[in-house]
Order: sequence, then structure tokens, then C-alpha cells
Amino acid sequence: MSYPGYPPTGYPPFPGYPPAGQESSFPPSGQYPYPSGFPPMGGGAYPQVPSSGYPGAGGYPAPGGYPAPGGYPGAPQPGGAPSYPGGQGFGVPPGGAGFSGYPQPPSQSYGGGPAQVPLPGGFPGGQMPSQYPGGQPTYPSQPAAMTQGTQGTIRPAANFDAMRDAEILRKAMKGFGTDEQAIVDVVANRSNDQRQKIKAAFKTSYGKDLIKDLKSELSGNMEELILALFMPPTYYDAWSLRKAMQGAGTQERVLIEILCTRTNQEIREIVRCYQSEFGRDLEKDIRSDTSGHFERLLVSMCQGNRDENQSVNHQMAQEDAQRLYQAGEGRLGTDESCFNMILATRSFPQLRATMEAYSRMANRDLLSSVSREFSGYVESGLKTILQCALNRPAFFAERLYYAMKGAGTDDSTLVRIVVTRSEIDLVQIKQMFAQMYQKTLGTMIAGDTSGDYRRLLLAIVGQ
Repeated sequence: MSYPGYPPTGYPPFPGYPPAGQESSFPPSGQYPYPSGFPPMGGGAYPQVPSSGYPGAGGYPAPGGYPAPGGYPGAPQPGGAPSYPGGQGFGVPPGGAGFSGYPQPPSQSYGGGPAQVPLPGGFPGGQMPSQYPGGQPTYPSQPAAMTQGTQGTIRPAANFDAMRDAEILRKAMKGFGTDEQAIVDVVANRSNDQRQKIKAAFKTSYGKDLIKDLKSELSGNMEELILALFMPPTYYDAWSLRKAMQGAGTQERVLIEILCTRTNQEIREIVRCYQSEFGRDLEKDIRSDTSGHFERLLVSMCQGNRDENQSVNHQMAQEDAQRLYQAGEGRLGTDESCFNMILATRSFPQLRATMEAYSRMANRDLLSSVSREFSGYVESGLKTILQCALNRPAFFAERLYYAMKGAGTDDSTLVRIVVTRSEIDLVQIKQMFAQMYQKTLGTMIAGDTSGDYRRLLLAIVGQ
């Protein structure tokens, strides 16, 4: 069966990356893709995205237009604590509670009449929501807003003048003290490509390195945020991966967040940048810093060979669902290689169809089964792939929430996600954040940060 209008063709190129086949001529004259002045190293389940309209203008699904809180099973009620997400890992409810607390997906996005789909198991106490007698919910049809492309909070500034901006930054750092507000006004309202031009104009005009000057004027989280904003996207991802594996210990969640969420083209660019900038092989570093099934998953990811054909093969989805069941729930023990093969190679629309087929066949959602069959970082990695197949902005919203929840703040994660998604889908991440946690991203940032660091973060997220 084919779904009308689904899907549009392939991923658009990632902002700032060379078009396929033009790598040798990249970057354009006057742009510097990989800077030399940056600091050396060392110094369960989501709401489904609509099928039609994926990927959008930024290469990712548009999540706007989900049912309002209270209009889906397991939704938090006004004034109450959110029932989703919670628990371990990336916020999957304890015990693999499945789809219970997330907004239920609009199944009619594939066309046809309203879908009658058995609700996945895992509701608290084993009870189905009372508003769905017999446990057979009719999901709402897809709102038109969901078909729109994704959007970043930062867009290229109109009437851009790199020399003028370089002069503003020079004056802000000249003399006694630093005019942080002037710096915030410039960097929070320019695209990454424009920041690269400002950096080049600064060196041309003053014979000095802008990054070194900024480092000498700033410190702490503000310094980390400013430097991240001036790194080209590919370099920043490669730098973050290197930092996560350098020294004692490994930041596995950083490896998962980057390698399991990027497109093929992004990953291939990261691998090339990692080699050219740090003189190291990314796959070898992964092998030396991780082990077992987690190592194999990350090695699969860094190949950048996921199928990106946006059409869905429903026969394959049914077969893959059966294979995953037989590799996990349907046997004693787990065939980890089967999960790795399917989740590492299938396109995201194909994985969504497989998850739907699995829920119908196994009466349990696939994320719950992964929770039951795996543990540790390989569990988190597999869930991240599935969560991004369902709704990538919701995955990042959850990561932001847990970076700020409770005592202390994981500032590196906060900075990394805000910066890397600011020109891609931060608008949709903000929408999902408000829907999932009944508070705005800006409100939570304001409560967890302070000073110029808070001011710049809020300017980026558009508060």
C-alpha cells in the first residue's frame, strides 16, 4: 500500500556543507571551514512526527500542531507534574512504560481514514486510559501545520556587513572591561556563516585573531558558548567528539547524541574534519574508547551509510518487525546483531513504519522491547535512533530538560544542543519542550543560568 503524498524526496544539504561532488571546491573564497584558533583539546517513546512533509526545509520533521496537553493518553493535567518523560537513560519511563506518557501520534498522516491502532502496553498499573474504552483510540488527523518545514531561531542577518560587525566586537573588547551586551547583540543575531566572515574581517582589519581576543576577555560558560558559536558546525561536532574521548573516561552520551542523530552527509563531513583537524581516525578512537555492542553500534553510525530513500516499503517493515521480535522478545537471550543491522541501516521513515508494525504484532512498542532486551549505553544508543525516527525535536527537547533538571546544570550539553540546533530546528524543539514539560525552554534556562551567559542563551533561543 502506498501513502499519498509521502514522502518528499531526500534530505536537503546541511547549512554550510559542500554539495555532493563539490567537496574539493569547498569552502568558497574567503570562508574558512575549520578554524585554527580554537582551544586545543585537554585544556521511552516519543510523539510521532508527521509522515508527509518529512524532511522539511531543515532536513527534519516539523512537530508543530500536536494535541494540546490533556488531549492524549497519559498527558499531564494542568498544574500537575508531567507524566512524560521520566526515569532512566534519556527519559524513558521506568520499566519501559512505552508510549504511555507521550502525546499519541497522528496516525492519519499517511492518508486514508482515522486509524484504529491498538494502544501499546505499559500504562501505569496496566490500566488503559478511561477516555479510550476498550483501549482503541482514534488518533486525530494530521493538522496542516505539521507539514511545514523545520526552522531555526537564528537566521542570516539582513544588510550584513562583516567589517562593521568586526569593528563593533573590537570596540567591545578594547580598553578597560568588556561590553558583553555588544558581543551578545552581534553573535546571537548572525548565522554561523556570517560569523565566519566576521572572524575573517577581524583578522583582515586588525591583524589579530578574534577567537584569541574573545578568550582573553571571557571566561567560564560564557567563553564556551561564544567559542561554540564561532566554530563551523562540522568542526564543532568533530571537536565535541574529540573532547568526549580525550583523557580519562569517555562521555558516551555525547557520542550517542552526535553520531546517532546526524545525517549521512553530516557524519561523513565530521569524519573528514576529525582527521584533518586532529590528525586522528574517528573510528579507531571509538574502538579504543568503547567496547562490545555499544562499540559496534557507534562504528556502524560513523560510516554514514544509512538508507536515505524516503519511500517506505511496508512489506520490509513487517518483515523487520518480525525479525526484531524473534531476535528479542520471541527468544531466550537477545540477538544484538539483528537490532544493530536494522536500526543502523534503515531510513527513519522506514523505521517508523517498522515500529508501527511491531506494536501491532507484539502488542508492545519497540522502545519498550529495547529497554527489556538491552542495558547501558547500547540501550541508550538504540533508543536514540528510534526516538529520532519518531520525532527528532522531541529527543533534543528531552536532552535539554535533563541537562537542567535537578541540582546543577550540564552546561556543556545545554550549550551544544542550543548552538547546533539554532539554525536547524530549535523552533520545533521549543514547541516540543513546552508541550512535554508544561514550561518554556526560556523559562527553564532563565532559572538555571545567570549573567551574560543567560542573556546570550536566551537571545539564541529567541526569548
